[in-house]
Amino acid sequence: MREVVARNESRLLKRLRELVEVESPSEDKAAVDRAGALVAGWVAEMGGVVKRHRQKGFGDVLELRFGSSRSRTGRVLLLGHLDTVWPMGTLAKMPWREADGKDGIRRIWGPGVLDMKAGVVMALEAIAAAKSLGAERPVTLLLVSEEEVGSPVSRAITEKVARECEAVFVLEPAQGLAYKTARKGVGHFELRVEGVASHAGVDFERGHSAVLEMARLVETVSGFTDLKRGLTVNVGVIAGGTRSNVIAAECRCEVDVRIAKATDAARVARMFRGLKVTDKACRLTVSGGINRPPMERKAGTVALFKQARKLAAEMGLMLEEASTGGGSDGNFTAGIGVATLDGMGAVGAGAHADHEHVVVKHLVERTAMIAGMIAFPSPAR
Repeated sequence: MREVVARNESRLLKRLRELVEVESPSEDKAAVDRAGALVAGWVAEMGGVVKRHRQKGFGDVLELRFGSSRSRTGRVLLLGHLDTVWPMGTLAKMPWREADGKDGIRRIWGPGVLDMKAGVVMALEAIAAAKSLGAERPVTLLLVSEEEVGSPVSRAITEKVARECEAVFVLEPAQGLAYKTARKGVGHFELRVEGVASHAGVDFERGHSAVLEMARLVETVSGFTDLKRGLTVNVGVIAGGTRSNVIAAECRCEVDVRIAKATDAARVARMFRGLKVTDKACRLTVSGGINRPPMERKAGTVALFKQARKLAAEMGLMLEEASTGGGSDGNFTAGIGVATLDGMGAVGAGAHADHEHVVVKHLVERTAMIAGMIAFPSPAR
């Protein structure tokens, strides 16, 4: 399989550059759609079927299907995204660059190259390689348009398509060299406190500070963290008040929550909904919740990983598994009970940072791994 992919490495690199040089920030529908059109053109050349789930506020979601639904082997879903965190114009200061480092390792830099445009072109080459070797397994490549902002419109599509499949392979970057068999669930909560404004010097006692009340609440919610349960709570943004000589009438904060177990979602929600103000003259509003369920390390995922590890060994590679506190759309597919293996994309570093890059030498072998997983029936749903 590796030899088949290696013969087309130049095409993989050419496509990767073309895709990186089509900037596609999540919030820019037209930009993401341009990236989608480029990929859809390649898929049409490969004989795939292109279905666009048209969106108004975000780029269209692409459902790209290969193979016959009459195949005896179950359909597999390759899951990825076209959007990046990088705003339009980033390419001018962070251009495509390919070079050998002082360590002798060749790398490619560029906005979105690791997260996750490399994964997209790797998927296409993997599908082509599997097909060239006679694999008949039907494959769906689903590319969403707003994963980096929480997948607000594509989640339902992802779950619907996943239910048709016996396994999901997520094209997010590797963790080191490892595949990911577990991810934490992700939540976002917002607290708003309304107080009573007054002059801090003339009418101090008439005021009721929203900032002071929020400070108490921040202490409380930070105390929800339970490292033994894999539960973390981080107040990452806080803002309130107008001037130092005014008792603050309002304050708000944004809170990130991560959970390792699905059963903790309801528990966390109860804790946030149970928050109370100490100063009865203030009013508290709580909004938000857990928006990505955790991807727990369950039997179906373990079976997929064992299959991948065996395939890697046959290629002379060592494959490890890892867990991460970050979320992906694989959280959604695992959450509905479909066996999901994550982190099957490129190897590199610097996702969401200005040194984002992929390591070239791993592209062929990682693509061959995806092709091998496509070619052989999954051991478990």
